[in-house]
Amino acid sequence: MQSFYEATVWRPERPVLKEAREARVCVVGGGLAGLSTALGLVERGVRDIVVLEDKRVGFGASGRNGGFVFGGYSLDCADLLRALGPARARDLYRLTTDAVDLIRARIERYAIECDAAYAGVILADWFGDPARLDAQRKLMKTSFGVDWEPIPTDQLRAQLKTNRYHGGLFERHGFHFHPLKYVLGVAGAIARAGVQIYEQSPALKLRRQGSGFSVETAHGSIAAQHVVMAGGGYARKVYRRVERAVLPIATYVMATEPLGARLKDAIACASAVYDTRFAFDYYRPLADTRILWGGRISVLEREPQAIARLLKRDLLRVYPQLHDVKIEYAWAGLMSYARHKMPLIGQSADGVWHAVGFGGHGMAPTTVAGELLAAAIGEGRPIPEGFAAFGLTPAFGHLGLAAAQLTYTAMQVRDALAERRG
Repeated sequence: MQSFYEATVWRPERPVLKEAREARVCVVGGGLAGLSTALGLVERGVRDIVVLEDKRVGFGASGRNGGFVFGGYSLDCADLLRALGPARARDLYRLTTDAVDLIRARIERYAIECDAAYAGVILADWFGDPARLDAQRKLMKTSFGVDWEPIPTDQLRAQLKTNRYHGGLFERHGFHFHPLKYVLGVAGAIARAGVQIYEQSPALKLRRQGSGFSVETAHGSIAAQHVVMAGGGYARKVYRRVERAVLPIATYVMATEPLGARLKDAIACASAVYDTRFAFDYYRPLADTRILWGGRISVLEREPQAIARLLKRDLLRVYPQLHDVKIEYAWAGLMSYARHKMPLIGQSADGVWHAVGFGGHGMAPTTVAGELLAAAIGEGRPIPEGFAAFGLTPAFGHLGLAAAQLTYTAMQVRDALAERRG
């Protein structure tokens, strides 16, 4: 079953690399981290750039996700504060809210038609615990300088027609969009500026060559002064130093049939929504009255029919009035997660740049990565030191995947117990 995103885009044909050529910068990975790096370089006057993509632009998590654009990282803000202290945590968080603004600006600047809905993001209270929401709001306001607006229960239930939620918080600054259309729009912008994008051209080997590097593919090679590794959850056996620091974790997404007027029987607002569980649902209404619904993480990439069954069960737990709604699209995608749940942005000791580990909260942080690497390569600016506090911590391969699955299952149990107590 094709993803909704793939079914609703037009793609230009892009060449396969079939020659040996040179470039100032070679970006490995045609997702949003790699493309944002290339665009950031273009906007700083650098033009001699090549992008190598294993499949097609946006094939991985960048073109498969929920389409949420808002501040923060996968690491909880309270944990970020504990790890870095007030000043550095606030600086790193601000990078993501600045990235939200930059994405908005680029949509306008490059006329990217990506179905953007500037309607904010709702965090819905699943457990009926006002103290938890109050603590979250206070933390965000005092430590990070952002004010998430409280939504009383009756007001939220007028927008989301379910008894599952008990009020919430509204992040007005966030929005949602069609991520693959945006990624293809960014690709189009850099291509018009002269950046060469090669598809179906997986990097097979990376090695030192003089003062720079050589990146080899099946039918060609790139000699480059700088190399940026941005392959995410799909990079394999090219640059172990980065690949061993992330785990490829699957998440699931589906889209219903168009609901027409029935959409308002369940969702009577244009905001994107997620909830306060660790194993939360995330969803949003689409312009054509579908509901796009995501959730769960797994080490398994299930078949579309199984994904549709699992996610429809989750949908009906919140909106039982949609019991007869058909699921027209269901798909999985691999995100890259670090053990510490922060993105890996920086330069290794051998000089290779990297931007991976955005699983779970990716659109703004991938844009952050692109800006930081572009500033580092194009202007010589240092990467903020807060990212080095996390680093390329080994994720332990299959053992790490097993641990991640056990952790997720344990947190699901914790959510269930908390729900019963509520």
